[in-house]
Amino acid sequence: MEAGRHPAARAPRAGGRPSTPDAGENARLARPPRAAAPARGGRGEHENTALAEPERLQKVLAQIGLGSRREIEEWVVAGRISVNGLPAELGQKIGPGDRVKYNGKLIPLRFTVRTPRVLIYHKPEGEIVSREDPEGRPTVFERLPILRKGRWIAVGRLDFNTSGLLLFTNDGTLANRLMHPRYELEREYAVRLLGQLDDEQLESLKTGIQLEDGLARFTSISDEGGEGANHWYRVTLSEGRNREVRRMFEAVGLTVSRLMRVRYGPVTLSSRLKRGMWMEMPEAEVCSLAGLPKPQGQAARPGEQVRKTRLHRTTPR
Repeated sequence: MEAGRHPAARAPRAGGRPSTPDAGENARLARPPRAAAPARGGRGEHENTALAEPERLQKVLAQIGLGSRREIEEWVVAGRISVNGLPAELGQKIGPGDRVKYNGKLIPLRFTVRTPRVLIYHKPEGEIVSREDPEGRPTVFERLPILRKGRWIAVGRLDFNTSGLLLFTNDGTLANRLMHPRYELEREYAVRLLGQLDDEQLESLKTGIQLEDGLARFTSISDEGGEGANHWYRVTLSEGRNREVRRMFEAVGLTVSRLMRVRYGPVTLSSRLKRGMWMEMPEAEVCSLAGLPKPQGQAARPGEQVRKTRLHRTTPR
């Protein structure tokens, strides 16, 4: 086996427009922050026709892509959001007919269950998971299709020098579901080390390593072999702290020379998806991931959905 290749990579809402004189203003003026030009290369948004019950303000606004729940909570505290002309409150519920403004502009609300969009991206090394970088390094967002409304939210992060599976969604609620520690979604990585773990180091990594931000442990470690100074392992953990995998191996005296995420929860990186490429997750799979009812009348024969899924290779904008 070549030292530079790793065996682990084989896995590799009905509309809630108020019936007021401001309805036209609502449609004309309301724009989510950082809304972009018409979409390129993506499918349209799908909606379920069942009306939803009144929901918490931050949840509704996150679902339409205004921002993450945490950002929206900060805007509420700062007084940037109003409901029916009054300052919004944290945890406030809204329903059809309520008029919500952000920085004085009306926001079009949706009270139907909308299927989120999810992109699966194979991040190469040398890209940063941030919208802007003072150092001018390329960002993952430069590769993604432009949304008509809302924005892409990265599900977790990967370091500048880490490659592999990275998910994006236009739904803040789903992003929270995928990232919040209470859901304990497993992350799986292929790791190339300079050196090999001994039994004592293996046991320490499984039982727990004390890092500066708390105890960290791998839920599993498997030896994937290697030649010379390089040795491959596959590891899983159920949290996503900054540089956690690298820091854990450094804590037992070994250096990570290459790191690649190959799975996030139930989503596995396909061998068809090469570095720098992205694909849109099929709607039925998104519904399963988000815990939503599956779309009606779209059942596919085994293997059919895979053939219909398009892979996209883009260059940074």
